[in-house]
Amino acid sequence: VQLVESGGGFVQPGGSLRLSCAASGFTFSSYAMSWYRQSPGKERELVAVITSTGGMINYADSVKGRFTISRDNAKNTVYLQMNSLKLEDTAVYYCNALQIVLVPKRVEYDYWGQGTQVTVSS
Repeated sequence: VQLVESGGGFVQPGGSLRLSCAASGFTFSSYAMSWYRQSPGKERELVAVITSTGGMINYADSVKGRFTISRDNAKNTVYLQMNSLKLEDTAVYYCNALQIVLVPKRVEYDYWGQGTQVTVSS
């Protein structure tokens, strides 16, 4: 199983970046996909989540209206379009894949990427 993030970098406040997460080794279309981020000294926080079919999407309040999560199940890739970036968006961004199987017993399949650094600075 692999989740490989890309697209991070250095950007000025107000700028944009598009993160990508390429998945392999599992049935991507069966997994909910999320982006998390973690800043130094802070806990990892959920940024955005999209269900396996893309039918449901949720965002952290701090990024609503600025970030957009999307997925392409044909390409096994999830994206995070980040616009109007702020200083406080600086963090390592992680891709997560999650599937919860309930029958015959509850099993969670939970995979993480290695992270990509996003730095917003003037």
